[in-house]
Amino acid sequence: ISYLTYDRADMAFAHYGPFWRQMRKVCVMKVFSRKRAESWASVRDEVDKMVRSVSCNVGKPINVGEHIFALTRNITYRAAFGSACEKGQDEFIRILQEFSKLFGAFNVADLIPYFGWIDPQGINKRLVKARNDLDGFIDDIIDEHMKKKENQNAVDDGDVVDTDMVDDLLAFYSEEAKLVSEAADLQNSIKLTRDNIKAIIMDVMFGGTETVASAIEWALTELLRSPEDLKRVQQELAEVVGLDRRVEEADIEKLTYLKCTLKETLRMHPPIPLLLHETAEDTSIDGFFIPKKSRVMINAFAIGRDPTSWADPDTFRPSRFLEPGVPDFKGSNFEFIPFGSGRRSCPGMQL
Repeated sequence: ISYLTYDRADMAFAHYGPFWRQMRKVCVMKVFSRKRAESWASVRDEVDKMVRSVSCNVGKPINVGEHIFALTRNITYRAAFGSACEKGQDEFIRILQEFSKLFGAFNVADLIPYFGWIDPQGINKRLVKARNDLDGFIDDIIDEHMKKKENQNAVDDGDVVDTDMVDDLLAFYSEEAKLVSEAADLQNSIKLTRDNIKAIIMDVMFGGTETVASAIEWALTELLRSPEDLKRVQQELAEVVGLDRRVEEADIEKLTYLKCTLKETLRMHPPIPLLLHETAEDTSIDGFFIPKKSRVMINAFAIGRDPTSWADPDTFRPSRFLEPGVPDFKGSNFEFIPFGSGRRSCPGMQL
């Protein structure tokens, strides 16, 4: 993890401290803000593309999982690198898939450290190649964005320019990462290096593709197995949105039963079933001593199906979230934590 995240230069795996706090603030306020997501109007093109692709295959079997994964992958890619940035997309996806395999690969050196330098499975060699490929790809993207920014500054005709995630992060760019002052405003409080920017992009690409695709696919699966709930969602969409336009962000607050359906999906099928944490200091719980830097796994899957917290926990029933006092996923109700809880909760939760 340390190697793939540029020695924990990202937000997800960085150690807790002042620099991490400012990194999270950058991500929450700039990268994952709802206002920012609403400004990515161009990525809605991907939704239209998928709808057209599916509609062209009426009456034929399609692989829903492939369509959904392609949708989330393309949206995340365009949000990160820009609407016009399609060059090398297939190559970048190949690198991401290799990273994904390496993250989950069994490494015998984890059990027998002596084998680390021998590298009997070739994992270290693959790690080096994947990092080098990623470095080259994102360095080119960053260079293009910096050149584009210089040209815009030279012209500066007053037109509003559509920016992406790389543009947002480059606003904090410096040759040397440093925390200036936590008390200063965000723009003047932190500086990010290229490695920081690359690592944050990796957080977003991993956190915004497979996990989101998994949640959507499970939601569709459960609705197909529950025709009454499917009909209720369809009826709500017809009444609130209609049949002549796409769903917009402003519609979401009015789509009550759709939101209940998504919550029920996250309860039964959290995208990350086991949430990884680490103790910051020695502690004791119920007489058990837990030393500093111990890995702690939170079983979000089991918590969401705990019969002491949920009636009929293995039954898909979105209407349960219409009941008063039902737990919410914002992290304050420990019966329902698909995004985690506390300061290390998922920053994209608000989206």
